[in-house]
Amino acid sequence: MTFLRSWLGRMLFTGEEGAKKACVLSGGEKVRCMMARAMLTAGNVLILDEPTNHLDLESITALNKGMINYKSPMLFTSQDHEILQTVANRIIVINGTKEFDRETTYNEYLGID
Repeated sequence: MTFLRSWLGRMLFTGEEGAKKACVLSGGEKVRCMMARAMLTAGNVLILDEPTNHLDLESITALNKGMINYKSPMLFTSQDHEILQTVANRIIVINGTKEFDRETTYNEYLGID
């Protein structure tokens, strides 16, 4: 039980918030709960589509730290510059006119670094 409580605390569920039923969680709380579950099940790949949508700043920061610490392969899309810069180590862009696939940081891809 201590392990579970400490894990919930890392995902910003403190005190009695850890005992909430899923049906009363806000959108951001549901995302944090699903992220915690995904990290605890230790799958071999994590796929996220715009994971910061509907999250507050505190939750985005916690998600960013969790993504940085996640050691398995991860494929994600995001419009959050900080997440892209701090987490991504390979950029893949596919659209109608351009394809790009390189191991690089997001800032290097943009030509900022």
